[in-house]
Amino acid sequence: MAAEIEIALELNMSLGESPLWSEARQTLYWVDINRGMIYAWRPESGAPPETITLEEKVGCIALCEDGLLASMSSGVVRLRLPFDGRLERLAANPEWNKEGKKEGKEEQQGNRFNDGRCDPARRFWVGTIDAEERHPTAALYCLESGELVRREAKLGIANGLAFSPDQRWLYHTDSLTRRIMRYPFDAASGATGTPHTWVDLQSLGLPGVPDGAAVDSEGCYWSALYDGGRVVRFSPQGELLAEIEVPCPHPTMPAFGGRDLRTLYITTATQHLDAEGRARWPAAGGLLSVNLDVPGLAEPVWSEN
Repeated sequence: MAAEIEIALELNMSLGESPLWSEARQTLYWVDINRGMIYAWRPESGAPPETITLEEKVGCIALCEDGLLASMSSGVVRLRLPFDGRLERLAANPEWNKEGKKEGKEEQQGNRFNDGRCDPARRFWVGTIDAEERHPTAALYCLESGELVRREAKLGIANGLAFSPDQRWLYHTDSLTRRIMRYPFDAASGATGTPHTWVDLQSLGLPGVPDGAAVDSEGCYWSALYDGGRVVRFSPQGELLAEIEVPCPHPTMPAFGGRDLRTLYITTATQHLDAEGRARWPAAGGLLSVNLDVPGLAEPVWSEN
């Protein structure tokens, strides 16, 4: 695919993630997980992005009517925009525990939240990541009636959550396996069926691991390959259709935005680069973009039900 990658914003993010576009606000939101930061940027304004810094790592965000949901390490919260400093706790993270005090502060540990998004019925789904990124201690949850209900267990790094335009499939990956799974999905009930391996990076000879993802209007799945230096597009049948190389090794997640949803924004990371790597890859930690012919899909807005 002939596509020209641009650096939309030069930033120094440690672990940029979870970009999502609000059509109503014409704003792109995303996070820097490690720094607990949420970014908000209106590309047409010509102004730099605004930021909110929270006291915990923020794995992912989702749109809600008057602001955002944020999956902080200890739980899912709602914050209204413009932000007034108040956070409304919606659900606690069942994998995050208090561990006494150190230097007068409560120490906590466990598995933080990672990737998540709303499904077509406006439910919020979110997965966790094993604290050591090695063991199958993480899980995938759905927020139902104010409680996080576990839907999938024994994961290492929950990632790549997306839904097909016909609402028949849920896509998800445990990044450590290098396989993208596809689950039969019932949008009305939120029920999932038995998953099967839909894409295997090893068998395709693709580098890196599958990280965050987005689905376009043709039902094709875009995956950022962390440590693979590219984003890839798969058909609904799991065929590799396109590869777009990016100017850094750690793209993290794509999202469609812009007035016509034809701009693919891509977050990136610097967290695994030393000084030499950062000098070699100056685009790392920035927000990238590429214009595409096929538009994406509007991101659902969470509904409390």
